[in-house]
Amino acid sequence: MTVTHWTPVVLLIGSNIFMTAAWYGHLKFKEAPLLWVILASWGIALIEYCLAVPANRIGHSVYSAAELKTMQEVITLIVFAGFSVWVLGEPLTWKHAVGFTLIAIGAGVIFYK
Repeated sequence: MTVTHWTPVVLLIGSNIFMTAAWYGHLKFKEAPLLWVILASWGIALIEYCLAVPANRIGHSVYSAAELKTMQEVITLIVFAGFSVWVLGEPLTWKHAVGFTLIAIGAGVIFYK
């Protein structure tokens, strides 16, 4: 795989780290006023967009839109699983593992040549 193939993957990983923080990070700060949480999430989401848009623009030169979306969803699950365990302290169960595995199989179908 060339740099062009890896660039969108790296950007999507970064994007998803910020996206997960924006969407779920506030759950650690339940005492914070909702308006402040929304504004902070928007600020974090801006960084996410600054990574996601180029990831898709660059990635579309080597991947189809469906492949990019599938890649993004799998990366999202991986990032979210880690975030859920390490930041929120919520364990993953066998049901999560089965569900994530089924999604990974679906992703494999999308990328099968």
